[in-house]
Amino acid sequence: MANILIVEDEKSINDLILMNLKLVGHTGRQAYDGNDAASVLKEFQPDLVLLDVMLPYQDGFSLMEQKVFGDIPVIFLTAKDSTMDKVKGLKLGADDYIVKPFEAVELLARVESVLRRAKPSAPAVRVVVINSASIYLDQRVATVGGAPVDLTNREFELLEVLINNRNIALSREKLLNLAWGYDYFGDTRTVDVHITKLRKKLNLENHIKTVYKVGYRMEV
Repeated sequence: MANILIVEDEKSINDLILMNLKLVGHTGRQAYDGNDAASVLKEFQPDLVLLDVMLPYQDGFSLMEQKVFGDIPVIFLTAKDSTMDKVKGLKLGADDYIVKPFEAVELLARVESVLRRAKPSAPAVRVVVINSASIYLDQRVATVGGAPVDLTNREFELLEVLINNRNIALSREKLLNLAWGYDYFGDTRTVDVHITKLRKKLNLENHIKTVYKVGYRMEV
């Protein structure tokens, strides 16, 4: 998991971002203006910076022009949605540009993507252990009590989405979208079928929770 610096002057948004990052295992520090961000860097070395553009004292573009963050990957979070602003942000060296308002699921997916690109050669083995189940994400293998469990591609894709968004409630439509893409035209009931199979095969009845009138959440 990563150390992430959140530079956002609206405290409610800053707190919400930090909460969602912590839910999936990241740690974070908060800054509320441009000067504060520069000060935090003296004692905190982040793996990624989430940077608002419109900040007091020094805005996000100015911080990037001054190369305050050096080689640390940066994702802009901003209400400035014009093409010119996006182009400027990316030309200044940002790794991504997310326009407010955004969903937590989108933010977490973008964070994961940038972190992967930032450390493409890191020889880490991604394994998640939940009770007696071990899920090896890169190898696409799952075991229970050390014994292999036969999962279909669809089941594993759904399981990976639940893990990557653990502790966050996801609707059936969102799960269809994230697991199988916009071009998958299945009925949302297929999610229920796959959830039932995952619970049974991996003994996850107490971890894959049904969220009333919403969908499902992987509790870890």
